[in-house]
This record gives sequence, C-alpha cells and structure tokens, in this order.
Amino acid sequence: MKYRKLFYIITCFGLFLSFLITSCKKDTFITNSNALLQTSTDTLNFDTVFTSVGSVTQAFKIFNLNNQKLRLSSIQLMGGTNSSFKIDVDGSPGYNFSNIDMEASDSLYVFATVTINPNSTNLPFVVRDSIKIEYNGNTVYVQLQAYGRNARFLNNATVTKDTTWTNDLPIVVLGGLTVNPNTTLTINQGCNIYFHAGATMNVNGTLNAIGEKYDSTKIIFQGDRLDDPYNYYPGSWPGIVFSSTSKDNVLEYVTVKNAYNGVVVQSPSVNSNAKLTLNQCIITNASNIGIGGTNTVINATNCLISNCGSNVQLIGGGTYNFNQCTIASYQTLYITHKYPVLTISDADSLNNTYPLNFLMDNSIVYGESGWTDNEISISKQGSNTFNAAFNNVLYKVVTNPSNATFVNSIQNESPQFVTTDDNSNTYDFHLQSTSPCINKGLVTGVTIDLDGNPRDALPDIGCYEVQ
Repeated sequence: MKYRKLFYIITCFGLFLSFLITSCKKDTFITNSNALLQTSTDTLNFDTVFTSVGSVTQAFKIFNLNNQKLRLSSIQLMGGTNSSFKIDVDGSPGYNFSNIDMEASDSLYVFATVTINPNSTNLPFVVRDSIKIEYNGNTVYVQLQAYGRNARFLNNATVTKDTTWTNDLPIVVLGGLTVNPNTTLTINQGCNIYFHAGATMNVNGTLNAIGEKYDSTKIIFQGDRLDDPYNYYPGSWPGIVFSSTSKDNVLEYVTVKNAYNGVVVQSPSVNSNAKLTLNQCIITNASNIGIGGTNTVINATNCLISNCGSNVQLIGGGTYNFNQCTIASYQTLYITHKYPVLTISDADSLNNTYPLNFLMDNSIVYGESGWTDNEISISKQGSNTFNAAFNNVLYKVVTNPSNATFVNSIQNESPQFVTTDDNSNTYDFHLQSTSPCINKGLVTGVTIDLDGNPRDALPDIGCYEVQ
C-alpha cells in the first residue's frame, strides 16, 4: 500500500513537472535560425485596377509553427512611402513594423491594398512591390503584383449634346450617367464601360452602341470590380434604363453583364421605330431582370439572355419581336433559378392592361436545376388585343399556356448546350452536334448568328449556328 502511494505521488509530480516545463517552454522565445515560419502565399495578385481608384483589400497570414514564441524583427513594405501599395499588420497601418511577437502556434494577418497613379500608356501595365519578413536571421518575401489601367473617369456625368466615345481608354462611370432627351450618345466598337456600384446609365435620348464580332471590337458594359470573385458577382451595378423620352436605341455586338437589371425599357415608342433594337447582344448574370419591358417596343435578333434572376420580363403590353435568340437559365453559384426565363403580361405593376403583340421565331426558351418546370409564363388579364406566337421554338413547360400558339416547336427536350456546369459556374450556350435544334428553324432573312458566322439555308434554332 505504501509503494502504491509513493508511485502515485511520483507520477503526479512527474506530470506536474512536465506541464511546468512545457508551459515555461511556450513562454520563452525561440531564437535559433531553424525556427519554423510559414506564409499562406508567396504572392498577392491584384487583377486590373483602374488608376486613381483603390483596390479591394487582400490578405495573407504568417504562421508561427513552433511550440515557443517567435519574435519577428521586422515586417517591411520595400517600396516604403513611394509604393503604390499600402499594408496593415494585424490592424495597424504602416510601412515598417519592428519586434512583432507571435505566440506559440499562432498566426497574424497582413493586409494589402493598391492605388495606382495614371501614366501615359493606353495598355495595361504591371506594378510590383514586396513585403520583407525578418526573424532569427532569416528573410522571407511575399511579392505584390497589380495590373494597372489608365481610364477616363466620369462622375455624375450628363451628355448634353451629340457625343461619340472612342476606344482609346476604358471609361469608368462613378455616380451615374445620363443622356439627355434629343441627344445621341454614340459608342464606337471596342469600348469598355465600367460602372461603379450604384452608378446607373439613364438614357433619356438615344444610345447607339455599335460593335463588331471580334473580342477586341465588341462593346462591354459591366461593373468596375475586376478582381476575383467580384468580377463574377451579379448586381454589381444597377444597369441601363431607357426612359419614356428615349428613342431609336440600337445595341449591336454588345455585352451587358453583372448588373442588377441588364436593360430596362419604359413606355411606348415616341415614333414608328422600335424603342430598343438588340442585334448580336449578350445580357448575362443580372441578379434581377435581364431584359425588362413595360408597354414598349423591343426587337431582338441573335441575342443570348442567360442566367439572370428573371431573364426576360415583358409587362404592361407592348410589341416584341425575338428572332434567333437563346433565353436560358441554370442554378449558378450566384443566382438561384426561381422564376420562368420568359414572363409576358398585358398588365403592368398597377394592373393597368394594354394591347400586347409578342412574336418569337427560331429561339430557345429553356432552364434547368431550378425551382420551376414552366419556363414560360403568360398572363392575359385585360380585354385588349393579345397575341403571343411561337414559331419553330424549343421550349420547356409542363402544360402549354392557353393564351399562346406554338407552331413547329419542340417541347421539353434538352437543347444540348455545349457546357452547363453549375459547380464550376461554366456555361457555353453553343449547340452540340446532336442538338435537336439543328436545321429546325424557318427562314427569316437572318444570315448570321451571334458570333457573326453564317447561317445555313435551314437555320438552327437559337442564337448560335453549328458550324
């Protein structure tokens, strides 16, 4: 019994001594050059940053991998006060930090931002710096790299006379842009227009944005956050609004992406022309509506309206012609596919009803992996003229709407797009060679597709022709 008691006392004392030694070890600093330190990355990359506009904040972590404290003798931004970059170490801004103590098995954050000064070049350029970390005679570097771009900045701008924009520099819109009534803004091929959060484009006059089929000659409207993941976020800017006084608008080879509403067209035309004509346009990743029309006139040919909260929403009557278009939605990483991709109604938001004439030829209306099996919603509430005609269309509904006609159309078959990968957020709405849409269109005089490639004598259904 005495031996057992003695053994118990010795064991307890040993455990206590071990705990004491370990605790003391954690309270002491490791000073030899073999101390283990790790950073979460060796390079921070900033995607395109417009000159004079600050970037998103990026960060990396420094890890003390030792079971003792570690003292960093310095963390230094090598460019100092002349650097385009700024850093912050665990909440403290500066350029040079000394004697930073890290607890055993602990970590700390280093934050970085960049603001790039304008220069004389029209092309993107690279700005670099580095952060030096020193400890126990060792040196570790984390590289900083940003792509800068000069731009023309417009802040709460109003176009008061006929104006033409050229593609010499990107255009960044801050605070909003307005085109006055009886005024035309012409945007030449290759222009890129970037909108800051909250900056709406209000067209009270006329917008002519005419691009060409090549990537370098298309016109792009999008938000001004180009860094991951923000360059994929829908709703990053409000979108383009064509008001009641707007007229004769034409968009050709134009992409509108990542808006809240892509394009919204209000009120009837003030003349005999369509209020908005869309040729070879892409409207994608709008968090709310891709194309919205209220008692107006829209013509769309060879257009892709994809992966929006509600792709096409036409209410309050009006006249609409869609030819060789693809309207499609999937459950993306950023937008839940809750609503039909095409909604048509003769009633507006106040339940006033107006005549409606809707014609769709050679088009795809389709969606998957969402909350609805009826991708077309048609509502007739008034006693006015109401025509909704679909010719040579591939569409997805459980039951055909009673107030619409479908001729030579394909119901509830997959169009067989090339890629629809919801997990990687990758979509390619070209058609596979086995698609049921091939050679199923009617001849309407449209000789090219969205890519500017020729159409066959028997055109394919949708915005792309299989070549």
